[in-house]
Amino acid sequence: MAVLHIHKYPEVVLKEKARPVKEITDEIQCLIDDMADTMYQAPGIGLAANQVGALHRVIVFDVTPKEEGRNLCVIINPEIVASEGEVVHQEACLSVSDYSCDVRRKACITVAGLDREGNPLQIEAKDLLAVVLQHEIDHLDGILFIDRISRLRRSLYNRQLKKKNKT
Repeated sequence: MAVLHIHKYPEVVLKEKARPVKEITDEIQCLIDDMADTMYQAPGIGLAANQVGALHRVIVFDVTPKEEGRNLCVIINPEIVASEGEVVHQEACLSVSDYSCDVRRKACITVAGLDREGNPLQIEAKDLLAVVLQHEIDHLDGILFIDRISRLRRSLYNRQLKKKNKT
């Protein structure tokens, strides 16, 4: 297992759409293990494959409080199949350096996909879990949370990033 490089905005791979996983191979299993190590090392609570440069529809996440241990969850080919309500939640991202912002999301969602053994799964999520799943599935579609904020806030962030990169 290895800790992988997390790509940062505005790297192009973050805007690319991930491809569905047709077969769960040893390579995919290794990617999942490495993504989990990378997420925990960062530390983060979710990671999508394209954040580490792999264009496969795979996400890992763990919203369990640290003091309760680890509970790694994996979804292959995740898809939101139902949603309702609205919530505003402050989000940050391992691929968006030093920035967090309120983002409007669906309050409750149902996600379907496969577990790492290829078995169908369905998760009904609300609160933080719903936000994390929407955030990570967005990544697989080439969407960052800053794409979901106002143009003004995004512009301010881009200016802040340019200043930081000049120093």
